[in-house]
Amino acid sequence: MFYLTLLSRRHYAYRDYSCKRREQTDPRKNIKLFHGKPIIAYSIETALASGCFDKVIVSTDDQEIAQIARQYGAEVPFMRPANISDDYATTMDVIAHALEWCETHHWSVDLICCIYSTAPFITAEDIKAGYQLLLTEKVEFVFSATSFPFPIQRAIKLDEDKRVSMFAPEYELLRSQDLPDAYHDAGQFYWGKTRAFIDKLSMFSPHSKAVLIPRSRVQDIDTEEDWDNAEALYSVLVLKQHGQQAS
Repeated sequence: MFYLTLLSRRHYAYRDYSCKRREQTDPRKNIKLFHGKPIIAYSIETALASGCFDKVIVSTDDQEIAQIARQYGAEVPFMRPANISDDYATTMDVIAHALEWCETHHWSVDLICCIYSTAPFITAEDIKAGYQLLLTEKVEFVFSATSFPFPIQRAIKLDEDKRVSMFAPEYELLRSQDLPDAYHDAGQFYWGKTRAFIDKLSMFSPHSKAVLIPRSRVQDIDTEEDWDNAEALYSVLVLKQHGQQAS
């Protein structure tokens, strides 16, 4: 069987002067230094260290990103076309293009794992756990997920005048401990069967399972503030790891 990992980018949001959140892809983020090396290097090195893949490739339309990806051990056998390199392209579009390229070049891919290029907290153990689930369970996808730190049923919203209302007022008087746990996509990796990606099946469905990641290793990196939080969290994790090794 032929297993492929594909590294893809995420959207990077920033705040403009009107303080409205705008979504705009910043390809420079993928090679921005994160604790001393390009952030994409963490995803590449972890994918290689997992030993799960025959090929680790990066999909990009940027020659500099391609060069750095190769320096850290990935392959860049093609450049991503412009029509799926803008802010409107989806991850599924990128994966479909990669699989089409593989088929054209006689790479028969059985399983694929999409890893985002801004996932410095990803571990080889988590990738391998997802791989085993996909092999042994009757599922189409396996992806990383983590728990919400607070019951989502108690979430509130604010109107333009900052007045409060609940999304689900029927849960207002229930105790937090009586509410079921809720989880969200951790934004690190997405294992799937080739046919499921080609058919663009829904990821968040009963035909998927999740590898649960502790919240201490999850940080979405969509804004400059997120980036700063990720670097701070990474520093804490490194210090904790060094402390455990010293003891």
